[in-house]
Amino acid sequence: MNNIDPITTEIIRNAFIAIANDMNAALIRSAFTPIIYEGKDCSVALLDAEGNVLGQSLGLPLFLGNLEICVRLIAERHGWDYFAEGDVFYMNDSYMTGTHLNDSTIITPIFWQGERIGFAASRAHWLDVGAKDPGSPVDSSEIYQEGMRWGPTRLYRDGEPREDVIDVLRRNSRFGDALIGDLNAQIAAGRTGEQRLKDLYRRFGKAAVLAARDVIFRQTEERERQAIRGIADGRYEAEGWLDNDGLDDEPVPVKVAVIVREDTMAIDLTGSGAQTRGPVNCGFTQTVAAGRVAFKLLVCSDDPANGGSFRSLTVEAPENTLFNAREPAPCAWYFSSLGLLIDLVVKALAPELPEQAAGAHYGDSMVVTISGGDPRRSDERYLMVEPTTGGWGGFAGGDGADSLINNVNGNFKDLPVEIFENKYPVLIEAYGIRADSGGAGRQRGGNGTYRQYVLQADATLSLWFERSKSTAWGLFGGHAGAAPDVQVEMPDGTRNHYLKVNSLALPAGTRIVTRTGGGGGFGLPSERSPEAVRRDVLDGFLSLSSAENAYGIAIAPN
Repeated sequence: MNNIDPITTEIIRNAFIAIANDMNAALIRSAFTPIIYEGKDCSVALLDAEGNVLGQSLGLPLFLGNLEICVRLIAERHGWDYFAEGDVFYMNDSYMTGTHLNDSTIITPIFWQGERIGFAASRAHWLDVGAKDPGSPVDSSEIYQEGMRWGPTRLYRDGEPREDVIDVLRRNSRFGDALIGDLNAQIAAGRTGEQRLKDLYRRFGKAAVLAARDVIFRQTEERERQAIRGIADGRYEAEGWLDNDGLDDEPVPVKVAVIVREDTMAIDLTGSGAQTRGPVNCGFTQTVAAGRVAFKLLVCSDDPANGGSFRSLTVEAPENTLFNAREPAPCAWYFSSLGLLIDLVVKALAPELPEQAAGAHYGDSMVVTISGGDPRRSDERYLMVEPTTGGWGGFAGGDGADSLINNVNGNFKDLPVEIFENKYPVLIEAYGIRADSGGAGRQRGGNGTYRQYVLQADATLSLWFERSKSTAWGLFGGHAGAAPDVQVEMPDGTRNHYLKVNSLALPAGTRIVTRTGGGGGFGLPSERSPEAVRRDVLDGFLSLSSAENAYGIAIAPN
């Protein structure tokens, strides 16, 4: 079937996306741990027989950008005939999947009438995979300290589980039963995708589905190439710095060059820091995914990604750098450098794309991890891992978003207070928008968030907060956003401030106050309307003193 009508093409296009949505729903509803069923730290993709994306659901953009690469890595190693009907594969190797070892990729090949027609793939954060500390250690110096590392491993053969292999997974987690529950949720997502894609083939036939796929891919590629042609040829550069690598208190440079030639774009990371002793490294696969997120922010951002996307984009990073790390580089907190990379691509192209660009956002997941025993449940062990929200950059069309998750995490959410206090012996005493943290501008940067925890039992605290030295910058005269801060107040009143700390022992009654950074402003603050400033004051986003100091607007207290 060489030709296919537009109506059938659109039905199949939306069917691909609907299948992915069904897969995601199956995963989230079946998961055992709150980081998945509440936080939604997961993503799914439906792929064709060669690993090209057919459909994706909402999820973490940084996962969505490389699930197909993982399938192709298996094929490169073993050949496409290695995949058999009834198989389920697991992998988490940071140098292959690109992320940390907690992010577990599950791949199910799909067969119809004896022929491989696609793959259902998912990635989700497993709470603990056997690292030296619960969850992901902040101070790891080798990949071996971060958990069990798995290359592509067949967990199911001929539709039956390999119980001996699955038992190894269970025994090497502090929360083995929950791990197996989350594994089964991902397998359920794969089975859902398998059944739905087979149903689509039964309804339309192989020829129609493949013809529609080819049209969809061609349309997507043509639209992206046309958009790139609207950018003047040239080399666009930007650079920034991470605070440190978690071990050595030295800034880590990130340098970005974006090269545009006709209808192609290349992102070159030459000049960025060498792979670090601390855990801010990542595998190259994840760097490609981050480059794709940055590309998508600026090019055809309203179009769903599929196998036709990114054919005009290449990403380059030298080996043995933090963006193309080699064993034994630790990778537990890989996303800090990638969030900065994404913001820098936007900064580099801002002069050419002022209508699409935005000031930098707060830049990191700003993770709070609390672990201990729950006295309400006979001291049953728990592990709470939570990202915190912050401010995004202002842009030509409006102010930056207040209290939104960072750009690599997309659909990820912090935990609702009710769920948090039910699951963990921790009281959320206060939670709200951090006034004055967004950078001033014609369109102001979004504000960060404050959140106040009170431990109801002895526990350990780990923190990973970033962008304190090189805060979220503004564009076109906009001011930078505020830096993050975490204050730990002991029961005796002693106070200390931290940004990164690993397994800090704290007694019951300790109060932890997190404050995330704000986004950068866009345009000169003097150009902001007095009415907008007054509204921000009334809404509690801006103090009276900041209204006067940053904007030159005096507002009466009444």
